[in-house]
Amino acid sequence: MVDEIVVPGSVANLGGGFDTLAVAVQLYLRARIIDVRADGGGRLEVVRSRPEVKGTNAVERAFAAIARHASRPVPTVFAEIDSDIPLAAGLGSSAAASVAGLRIFERVTAPVPEATLLSTATALEGHADNAAATLFGGMTSVIDEEDDSGSETGRRVQALRWEWPDDLRLIVATPFTGLATSKARAALAPAISRKDAVFNLQRVLSLVHALQKREYDRLREALRDRWHQPSRSALVPHLTAVLGIDDPEVLGACLSGAGPSVAVFARRDFGRVERLLQTTCEAAGTPVTVRTLAVHRGQEGLDGRDGHDRREGHDSETPSRLSRPSSPSRPWRTA
Repeated sequence: MVDEIVVPGSVANLGGGFDTLAVAVQLYLRARIIDVRADGGGRLEVVRSRPEVKGTNAVERAFAAIARHASRPVPTVFAEIDSDIPLAAGLGSSAAASVAGLRIFERVTAPVPEATLLSTATALEGHADNAAATLFGGMTSVIDEEDDSGSETGRRVQALRWEWPDDLRLIVATPFTGLATSKARAALAPAISRKDAVFNLQRVLSLVHALQKREYDRLREALRDRWHQPSRSALVPHLTAVLGIDDPEVLGACLSGAGPSVAVFARRDFGRVERLLQTTCEAAGTPVTVRTLAVHRGQEGLDGRDGHDRREGHDSETPSRLSRPSSPSRPWRTA
């Protein structure tokens, strides 16, 4: 058998929305299921991966994490991974891999509640922003009720879904050299001042408002941040120059996730904006690959959703291009 699951990358933080906001983008990881053995092995083996990943990868870890909580036998699965999401680039490659593992589990067993998928992905990732956008598509914000239990599926996380304007694109510049998220997080101060906290809160709310109301003239100010971007600028030498771009077609700019990718917002003249962004980064000493990315919306069906709302007692009218597992029984337990 050959069955494909497609999962989007994501741009997180969006300025001051640290560990809270993210948006799914049309940059994809594709997982192809090439064999399923009904032997109760409860294991996923990635037999080929592009780019190559040494050792156990995040796709396998996610499948194993949710399979451990299954209430009936789970098959052994063999898959191939083909990802266009660059690694260690601040574009959600790790979250996409984790979600792919969870989606593979669903495909060979049965649908899993959204809350379980999100809590499991969050436990694997350590934070929920990329995971929520990757799972649900579009722009999301999260509420993470952190605990110290260490549970792989018991962490309570909520995702809120927001509108993203159809005409708004993210032009993303990705350096040739990656930046580990752990290193980018280590650069952050353990606390910020009340003044800076208020500054960010005001601008994050302004950003959400501007996107809902299409008030694009607010975006540049709304994307400003005093929380994580100043601390990470030493690790991302082109960041300051990109944030300072003054061009009528550039509506605003931000670091993408933990970096080193950067993103600018635009509605038109994408080719010229791409060239401007590339020139700006290279002038700062950073060679980059530049992409114009539209937002991936969950209803497009590419991320493996089966067209049914996983909240009990709810059905969705979302059309699906993916087949439902044949068994209606639920192969998991949540406690």
